[in-house]
Amino acid sequence: MPLMNWRCLALLIPFLVGFIGFSLVLCEPSSGQSLLVYVGTYTRGDSKGIYALRLDTATGALTSLGLAAETANPSFLAVDPGNRFLYAVGEMNSFNGKPGGAVTAFAINRADGKLTLLNQASSGGGGPCHLAVDQQGKYVLVANYNGGNLTVLSIGSDGKLGDSSAFIQHEGSSVNRERQAGPHAHGVYLDTANRFAVVADLGLDKLLTYRFDPAKGTLEANDPPSASVRPGAGPRHFSFHPDNRHAYVINELDSTLTIFEFEANNGAFKELATVSSLSPDFNGRNFPAEIAVHPSGKFVYGSNRGADTIAIFAVDQTTGALAPVGWQPTQGRTPRNIAIDPSGRYLLAANQDSANIVVFAIDQATGKLTPNGQTATVDSPVCITFVR
Repeated sequence: MPLMNWRCLALLIPFLVGFIGFSLVLCEPSSGQSLLVYVGTYTRGDSKGIYALRLDTATGALTSLGLAAETANPSFLAVDPGNRFLYAVGEMNSFNGKPGGAVTAFAINRADGKLTLLNQASSGGGGPCHLAVDQQGKYVLVANYNGGNLTVLSIGSDGKLGDSSAFIQHEGSSVNRERQAGPHAHGVYLDTANRFAVVADLGLDKLLTYRFDPAKGTLEANDPPSASVRPGAGPRHFSFHPDNRHAYVINELDSTLTIFEFEANNGAFKELATVSSLSPDFNGRNFPAEIAVHPSGKFVYGSNRGADTIAIFAVDQTTGALAPVGWQPTQGRTPRNIAIDPSGRYLLAANQDSANIVVFAIDQATGKLTPNGQTATVDSPVCITFVR
Protein backbone atom coordinates (compact mmCIF):
# COMPACT_ATOMS: atom_id res chain seq x y z
CA MET A 1 0.00 0.00 0.00
CA PRO A 2 1.16 3.60 -0.53
CA LEU A 3 2.79 5.38 2.35
CA MET A 4 0.26 7.86 3.73
CA ASN A 5 0.32 10.99 5.83
CA TRP A 6 -1.99 10.53 8.82
CA ARG A 7 -3.93 13.04 10.85
CA CYS A 8 -4.46 11.58 14.28
CA LEU A 9 -6.71 12.43 17.17
CA ALA A 10 -5.57 11.03 20.51
CA LEU A 11 -8.37 10.40 22.94
CA LEU A 12 -7.41 9.60 26.48
CA ILE A 13 -9.89 7.17 27.93
CA PRO A 14 -9.30 6.64 31.60
CA PHE A 15 -9.69 3.14 32.75
CA LEU A 16 -8.64 2.08 36.19
CA VAL A 17 -7.77 -1.57 35.99
CA GLY A 18 -5.10 -2.26 38.53
CA PHE A 19 -3.98 1.39 38.22
CA ILE A 20 -3.32 0.91 34.49
CA GLY A 21 -4.67 3.35 31.90
CA PHE A 22 -4.33 3.49 28.17
CA SER A 23 -4.88 5.90 25.28
CA LEU A 24 -6.97 5.16 22.23
CA VAL A 25 -5.58 6.73 19.05
CA LEU A 26 -7.96 7.20 16.15
CA CYS A 27 -6.38 7.96 12.77
CA GLU A 28 -7.76 8.90 9.40
CA PRO A 29 -5.89 9.29 6.12
CA SER A 30 -5.22 12.78 4.77
CA SER A 31 -5.63 13.64 1.12
CA GLY A 32 -1.88 13.71 0.51
CA GLN A 33 0.47 10.90 -0.41
CA SER A 34 4.09 10.52 0.57
CA LEU A 35 6.22 9.26 -2.31
CA LEU A 36 9.74 7.93 -2.17
CA VAL A 37 11.97 9.66 -4.72
CA TYR A 38 15.21 8.03 -5.83
CA VAL A 39 17.99 10.00 -7.48
CA GLY A 40 20.63 8.34 -9.66
CA THR A 41 23.96 10.13 -9.92
CA TYR A 42 27.46 10.14 -11.31
CA THR A 43 29.91 9.15 -8.58
CA ARG A 44 32.91 10.96 -10.04
CA GLY A 45 32.50 13.78 -7.48
CA ASP A 46 31.15 13.74 -3.94
CA SER A 47 28.26 11.41 -4.72
CA LYS A 48 28.46 7.84 -3.48
CA GLY A 49 25.51 6.36 -5.36
CA ILE A 50 21.71 6.48 -5.15
CA TYR A 51 20.01 9.00 -2.87
CA ALA A 52 16.49 8.97 -1.44
CA LEU A 53 14.06 11.83 -0.90
CA ARG A 54 10.43 11.98 0.16
CA LEU A 55 7.82 14.12 -1.61
CA ASP A 56 4.51 15.04 0.02
CA THR A 57 2.09 15.48 -2.88
CA ALA A 58 -0.40 17.34 -0.66
CA THR A 59 2.04 20.12 0.26
CA GLY A 60 4.91 19.76 -2.21
CA ALA A 61 7.38 19.40 0.67
CA LEU A 62 10.62 17.63 -0.24
CA THR A 63 12.66 15.89 2.46
CA SER A 64 16.11 14.35 2.10
CA LEU A 65 16.58 10.79 3.41
CA GLY A 66 20.28 10.61 2.54
CA LEU A 67 22.27 7.88 0.80
CA ALA A 68 20.07 4.92 -0.08
CA ALA A 69 22.77 2.69 -1.56
CA GLU A 70 26.42 3.02 -2.43
CA THR A 71 27.13 1.99 -6.03
CA ALA A 72 29.19 3.24 -8.97
CA ASN A 73 27.66 5.64 -11.52
CA PRO A 74 23.98 4.68 -11.15
CA SER A 75 23.04 7.17 -13.84
CA PHE A 76 19.61 5.80 -14.62
CA LEU A 77 17.04 3.98 -12.49
CA ALA A 78 13.88 1.96 -13.01
CA VAL A 79 11.36 0.46 -10.57
CA ASP A 80 9.39 -2.76 -11.03
CA PRO A 81 5.57 -2.57 -11.36
CA GLY A 82 5.07 -3.75 -7.76
CA ASN A 83 7.32 -1.00 -6.38
CA ARG A 84 9.39 -3.61 -4.54
CA PHE A 85 12.63 -3.55 -6.51
CA LEU A 86 14.83 -0.90 -8.05
CA TYR A 87 17.28 -1.44 -10.91
CA ALA A 88 20.21 0.83 -11.73
CA VAL A 89 22.67 0.92 -14.58
CA GLY A 90 26.34 1.18 -13.67
CA GLU A 91 27.52 3.54 -16.41
CA MET A 92 31.04 2.28 -17.05
CA ASN A 93 32.95 0.37 -19.71
CA SER A 94 34.26 -2.53 -17.62
CA PHE A 95 32.64 -4.76 -15.02
CA ASN A 96 34.26 -7.61 -13.10
CA GLY A 97 37.34 -7.25 -15.27
CA LYS A 98 35.47 -7.63 -18.55
CA PRO A 99 34.26 -5.08 -21.13
CA GLY A 100 30.78 -3.73 -20.48
CA GLY A 101 28.84 -1.95 -17.79
CA ALA A 102 26.62 -3.27 -15.04
CA VAL A 103 23.02 -3.50 -13.91
CA THR A 104 22.33 -3.69 -10.18
CA ALA A 105 19.20 -4.96 -8.45
CA PHE A 106 18.04 -3.60 -5.07
CA ALA A 107 15.18 -4.33 -2.68
CA ILE A 108 13.29 -1.21 -1.56
CA ASN A 109 12.64 -0.49 2.11
CA ARG A 110 9.47 1.60 2.00
CA ALA A 111 9.86 2.80 5.59
CA ASP A 112 13.23 4.55 5.39
CA GLY A 113 14.05 4.50 1.66
CA LYS A 114 17.17 2.37 2.08
CA LEU A 115 18.09 -0.04 -0.71
CA THR A 116 19.42 -3.54 -0.10
CA LEU A 117 21.74 -5.00 -2.73
CA LEU A 118 20.35 -8.16 -4.33
CA ASN A 119 22.84 -8.84 -7.12
CA GLN A 120 24.57 -7.46 -10.22
CA ALA A 121 24.85 -8.53 -13.84
CA SER A 122 26.68 -7.39 -16.94
CA SER A 123 24.77 -4.94 -19.11
CA GLY A 124 26.17 -6.60 -22.23
CA GLY A 125 27.81 -3.44 -23.54
CA GLY A 126 29.81 -0.40 -22.58
CA GLY A 127 28.30 2.74 -21.07
CA PRO A 128 24.78 1.58 -20.15
CA CYS A 129 22.76 4.79 -19.85
CA HIS A 130 19.08 3.79 -19.69
CA LEU A 131 16.88 0.87 -18.71
CA ALA A 132 13.23 -0.12 -18.42
CA VAL A 133 11.35 -2.87 -16.59
CA ASP A 134 8.60 -4.59 -18.54
CA GLN A 135 5.04 -4.34 -17.27
CA GLN A 136 5.02 -7.83 -15.80
CA GLY A 137 8.22 -7.19 -13.87
CA LYS A 138 9.94 -10.21 -15.44
CA TYR A 139 12.56 -8.50 -17.59
CA VAL A 140 14.74 -5.43 -17.62
CA LEU A 141 15.82 -3.93 -20.96
CA VAL A 142 19.12 -2.03 -21.04
CA ALA A 143 20.40 0.50 -23.60
CA ASN A 144 24.21 0.61 -23.86
CA TYR A 145 25.38 3.95 -25.27
CA ASN A 146 29.03 3.16 -25.94
CA GLY A 147 28.27 -0.38 -27.03
CA GLY A 148 25.48 0.72 -29.35
CA ASN A 149 23.41 -2.27 -28.33
CA LEU A 150 20.43 -3.52 -26.36
CA THR A 151 20.33 -6.29 -23.73
CA VAL A 152 17.40 -8.00 -21.98
CA LEU A 153 17.98 -9.55 -18.54
CA SER A 154 15.52 -11.82 -16.74
CA ILE A 155 14.19 -10.96 -13.26
CA GLY A 156 13.43 -13.64 -10.70
CA SER A 157 10.50 -13.64 -8.28
CA ASP A 158 12.95 -12.43 -5.62
CA GLY A 159 13.92 -9.42 -7.74
CA LYS A 160 17.36 -10.75 -8.61
CA LEU A 161 18.75 -10.42 -12.10
CA GLY A 162 19.15 -13.61 -14.09
CA ASP A 163 20.49 -14.57 -17.49
CA SER A 164 20.29 -12.53 -20.67
CA SER A 165 17.34 -13.50 -22.84
CA ALA A 166 18.12 -11.22 -25.79
CA PHE A 167 20.91 -9.11 -27.26
CA ILE A 168 20.69 -6.75 -30.23
CA GLN A 169 23.68 -5.00 -31.79
CA HIS A 170 22.94 -1.84 -33.77
CA GLU A 171 24.95 -0.96 -36.88
CA GLY A 172 25.46 2.20 -38.92
CA SER A 173 26.17 5.91 -38.51
CA SER A 174 24.81 9.34 -39.39
CA VAL A 175 25.98 12.79 -40.48
CA ASN A 176 27.61 14.19 -37.31
CA ARG A 177 31.14 12.76 -37.50
CA GLU A 178 31.94 13.59 -33.88
CA ARG A 179 28.82 12.19 -32.23
CA GLN A 180 27.36 9.84 -34.85
CA ALA A 181 30.28 7.78 -36.16
CA GLY A 182 28.55 4.67 -34.84
CA PRO A 183 25.41 3.54 -33.03
CA HIS A 184 24.61 4.95 -29.57
CA ALA A 185 21.52 3.41 -27.98
CA HIS A 186 20.35 6.15 -25.61
CA GLY A 187 16.95 5.07 -24.35
CA VAL A 188 14.68 2.00 -24.36
CA TYR A 189 10.91 2.12 -23.85
CA LEU A 190 7.95 -0.27 -23.89
CA ASP A 191 4.50 0.60 -25.18
CA THR A 192 1.51 0.37 -22.86
CA ALA A 193 0.55 -3.06 -24.23
CA ASN A 194 4.03 -4.48 -23.44
CA ARG A 195 4.30 -5.60 -27.09
CA PHE A 196 6.90 -3.28 -28.59
CA ALA A 197 10.31 -2.12 -27.37
CA VAL A 198 11.48 1.16 -28.86
CA VAL A 199 15.11 2.27 -28.79
CA ALA A 200 16.18 5.86 -29.43
CA ASP A 201 19.61 5.61 -31.08
CA LEU A 202 21.43 8.94 -31.10
CA GLY A 203 24.14 7.70 -33.45
CA LEU A 204 21.75 6.46 -36.12
CA ASP A 205 19.07 9.20 -36.01
CA LYS A 206 16.50 6.45 -35.65
CA LEU A 207 13.87 4.92 -33.44
CA LEU A 208 14.35 1.16 -33.76
CA THR A 209 11.30 -0.95 -32.94
CA TYR A 210 11.34 -4.55 -31.76
CA ARG A 211 8.53 -7.00 -31.07
CA PHE A 212 8.87 -7.99 -27.43
CA ASP A 213 7.77 -11.39 -26.15
CA PRO A 214 6.91 -10.84 -22.44
CA ALA A 215 6.81 -14.60 -21.82
CA LYS A 216 10.32 -15.31 -23.12
CA GLY A 217 11.99 -11.89 -22.96
CA THR A 218 13.00 -12.10 -26.61
CA LEU A 219 13.19 -9.36 -29.25
CA GLU A 220 12.59 -9.48 -32.99
CA ALA A 221 12.95 -6.62 -35.46
CA ASN A 222 9.57 -5.14 -36.23
CA ASP A 223 8.16 -4.55 -39.69
CA PRO A 224 8.72 -1.66 -40.26
CA PRO A 225 11.97 -1.90 -38.24
CA SER A 226 12.56 1.81 -37.61
CA ALA A 227 11.53 5.42 -38.03
CA SER A 228 13.92 8.27 -38.70
CA VAL A 229 14.33 11.79 -37.37
CA ARG A 230 16.01 14.39 -39.53
CA PRO A 231 19.75 13.84 -40.12
CA GLY A 232 21.95 15.12 -37.30
CA ALA A 233 19.08 15.50 -34.82
CA GLY A 234 20.39 12.86 -32.41
CA PRO A 235 17.34 11.25 -30.75
CA ARG A 236 18.04 10.87 -27.04
CA HIS A 237 14.93 10.09 -25.00
CA PHE A 238 11.37 9.22 -25.89
CA SER A 239 7.90 9.10 -24.35
CA PHE A 240 4.57 7.65 -25.35
CA HIS A 241 1.46 9.78 -24.92
CA PRO A 242 -1.13 8.17 -22.57
CA ASP A 243 -3.42 7.65 -25.57
CA ASN A 244 -0.83 5.21 -27.04
CA ARG A 245 -1.46 6.89 -30.41
CA HIS A 246 1.29 9.51 -30.25
CA ALA A 247 4.88 9.66 -29.10
CA TYR A 248 7.55 12.32 -28.62
CA VAL A 249 11.32 12.27 -29.04
CA ILE A 250 13.74 14.86 -27.69
CA ASN A 251 16.75 15.34 -29.95
CA GLU A 252 20.05 16.18 -28.28
CA LEU A 253 22.09 17.47 -31.22
CA ASP A 254 19.74 20.01 -32.80
CA SER A 255 17.54 21.01 -29.82
CA THR A 256 14.25 19.78 -31.23
CA LEU A 257 11.31 17.55 -30.36
CA THR A 258 9.84 15.23 -32.97
CA ILE A 259 6.16 14.29 -32.85
CA PHE A 260 5.17 10.83 -34.09
CA GLU A 261 1.91 9.07 -34.72
CA PHE A 262 2.07 5.51 -33.34
CA GLU A 263 0.15 2.57 -34.76
CA ALA A 264 -0.34 0.26 -31.79
CA ASN A 265 -1.38 -2.70 -33.97
CA ASN A 266 1.86 -2.99 -35.94
CA GLY A 267 4.33 -0.79 -34.05
CA ALA A 268 4.81 1.68 -36.92
CA PHE A 269 5.75 5.32 -36.35
CA LYS A 270 4.90 8.19 -38.69
CA GLU A 271 6.61 11.56 -38.23
CA LEU A 272 4.11 14.40 -37.93
CA ALA A 273 6.22 17.46 -37.11
CA THR A 274 9.40 18.74 -35.47
CA VAL A 275 9.50 21.75 -33.15
CA SER A 276 12.31 23.63 -31.40
CA SER A 277 12.94 23.03 -27.70
CA LEU A 278 14.40 26.53 -27.33
CA SER A 279 13.02 29.98 -26.73
CA PRO A 280 13.37 32.16 -29.87
CA ASP A 281 15.67 34.58 -28.01
CA PHE A 282 18.27 31.94 -27.00
CA ASN A 283 21.32 31.65 -29.27
CA GLY A 284 23.87 29.69 -27.22
CA ARG A 285 24.97 26.05 -27.16
CA ASN A 286 22.32 23.67 -25.92
CA PHE A 287 21.86 19.92 -25.55
CA PRO A 288 18.37 18.74 -24.54
CA ALA A 289 18.25 15.79 -22.18
CA GLU A 290 14.85 14.59 -20.98
CA ILE A 291 11.25 14.55 -22.15
CA ALA A 292 8.20 14.01 -19.94
CA VAL A 293 4.50 13.80 -20.77
CA HIS A 294 2.02 14.88 -18.10
CA PRO A 295 -0.21 12.01 -16.84
CA SER A 296 -3.24 13.87 -18.21
CA GLY A 297 -1.66 13.91 -21.66
CA LYS A 298 -2.26 17.67 -21.85
CA PHE A 299 1.36 18.83 -21.62
CA VAL A 300 4.86 17.85 -22.72
CA TYR A 301 8.05 19.07 -21.04
CA GLY A 302 11.67 18.99 -22.23
CA SER A 303 14.88 19.89 -20.39
CA ASN A 304 17.48 22.14 -22.02
CA ARG A 305 21.10 21.84 -20.90
CA GLY A 306 22.78 25.10 -21.84
CA ALA A 307 19.70 27.29 -21.84
CA ASP A 308 19.00 25.69 -18.42
CA THR A 309 15.27 25.80 -18.98
CA ILE A 310 12.30 23.48 -19.17
CA ALA A 311 10.36 23.84 -22.40
CA ILE A 312 6.59 23.62 -21.85
CA PHE A 313 4.18 22.57 -24.59
CA ALA A 314 0.42 22.15 -24.74
CA VAL A 315 -0.77 19.02 -26.55
CA ASP A 316 -3.60 18.94 -29.07
CA GLN A 317 -5.56 15.94 -27.81
CA THR A 318 -6.73 14.99 -31.30
CA THR A 319 -3.61 15.42 -33.42
CA GLY A 320 -0.85 15.21 -30.79
CA ALA A 321 0.58 18.53 -32.04
CA LEU A 322 2.66 20.67 -29.66
CA ALA A 323 2.16 24.39 -29.07
CA PRO A 324 4.77 26.25 -26.98
CA VAL A 325 3.54 27.56 -23.64
CA GLY A 326 6.83 28.92 -22.26
CA TRP A 327 10.32 28.21 -20.97
CA GLN A 328 10.85 27.91 -17.22
CA PRO A 329 14.38 28.46 -15.78
CA THR A 330 15.39 25.44 -13.70
CA GLN A 331 17.06 27.42 -10.87
CA GLY A 332 20.25 25.49 -11.52
CA ARG A 333 22.75 24.44 -14.17
CA THR A 334 22.50 21.61 -16.68
CA PRO A 335 19.04 20.07 -16.07
CA ARG A 336 19.84 16.46 -16.88
CA ASN A 337 16.52 14.93 -15.90
CA ILE A 338 12.96 16.02 -15.22
CA ALA A 339 10.23 13.82 -13.77
CA ILE A 340 6.54 14.33 -13.00
CA ASP A 341 5.12 12.71 -9.88
CA PRO A 342 2.27 10.21 -10.47
CA SER A 343 -0.36 12.67 -9.19
CA GLY A 344 0.65 15.16 -11.89
CA ARG A 345 0.94 17.98 -9.36
CA TYR A 346 4.71 18.44 -9.33
CA LEU A 347 7.68 18.31 -11.66
CA LEU A 348 11.14 17.74 -10.21
CA ALA A 349 14.24 18.94 -12.08
CA ALA A 350 17.70 17.46 -11.49
CA ASN A 351 20.35 20.10 -12.15
CA GLN A 352 23.52 18.08 -12.67
CA ASP A 353 26.16 20.83 -12.49
CA SER A 354 24.63 22.81 -9.61
CA ALA A 355 23.91 19.70 -7.49
CA ASN A 356 20.29 20.54 -6.73
CA ILE A 357 16.83 19.06 -7.15
CA VAL A 358 14.11 21.71 -7.56
CA VAL A 359 10.36 21.19 -7.14
CA PHE A 360 7.93 22.98 -9.46
CA ALA A 361 4.15 23.10 -9.02
CA ILE A 362 2.28 22.36 -12.25
CA ASP A 363 -0.66 24.55 -13.25
CA GLN A 364 -3.25 21.94 -14.21
CA ALA A 365 -4.97 24.31 -16.66
CA THR A 366 -1.97 25.77 -18.52
CA GLY A 367 0.92 23.43 -17.75
CA LYS A 368 3.05 26.32 -16.54
CA LEU A 369 5.61 25.66 -13.81
CA THR A 370 6.15 27.61 -10.58
CA PRO A 371 9.01 26.83 -8.17
CA ASN A 372 7.45 26.07 -4.78
CA GLY A 373 10.59 26.83 -2.77
CA GLN A 374 11.44 23.19 -2.08
CA THR A 375 14.93 21.98 -3.03
CA ALA A 376 17.36 19.21 -2.12
CA THR A 377 21.12 18.99 -2.50
CA VAL A 378 22.42 15.94 -4.37
CA ASP A 379 25.80 15.91 -6.12
CA SER A 380 25.70 15.21 -9.89
CA PRO A 381 22.02 14.18 -10.09
CA VAL A 382 21.20 12.40 -13.34
CA CYS A 383 17.88 10.56 -12.92
CA ILE A 384 14.74 10.89 -10.79
CA THR A 385 12.23 8.10 -10.26
CA PHE A 386 9.23 7.72 -7.94
CA VAL A 387 7.97 4.87 -5.80
CA ARG A 388 4.27 5.00 -4.99
